[in-house]
Amino acid sequence: MNEEPTNELHDETPTDMAAESSPTTTAPVIEAPAEPEPVQRAVSQESDAHGWWRGTGRRKTAVARVRIKAGSGSFKVNERDLEDYFTEDRDLKNIRNVLDKTNTSGSLEVHVRAHGGGFMGQAGAVILGLGRSLLKYDASLEPILRANGFLTRDARQVERKKYGQPGARKRFQFSKR
Repeated sequence: MNEEPTNELHDETPTDMAAESSPTTTAPVIEAPAEPEPVQRAVSQESDAHGWWRGTGRRKTAVARVRIKAGSGSFKVNERDLEDYFTEDRDLKNIRNVLDKTNTSGSLEVHVRAHGGGFMGQAGAVILGLGRSLLKYDASLEPILRANGFLTRDARQVERKKYGQPGARKRFQFSKR
């Protein structure tokens, strides 16, 4: 029969019970060291083993995987320079705007793998991925990134084509007779 009292029968806490245990027990009670309290820092997450911070961006059917680290200021998209990959001034301006608003232009090395969708969708995916990776790199940039919409996913998608019709909204001409 079990002679030790249980917590259900007595109002003792487990620490009180450990203090009252008999000296004949062979295994000493080892208390775990107290965990140090986390320090609030600007950097929200650690980089990987090679010093890269990563972020994934999506827009329409395009996906961009962005890696950043402190460095020379180079910007590569699918192993090509940014200016060679995106030829529209609108796309280049929007992507550079992320780095300019956060004052990180020229001080970060950026590598992007983009696929799917068109150039405009890929540009939107790069902007979101760059914003997310900058947030991991330095959490103090969040107000700037959020105020400029660099952390907001644009959820608009192409509407599906309906059966019996030529497009999503287009209809064949109605003929009364």
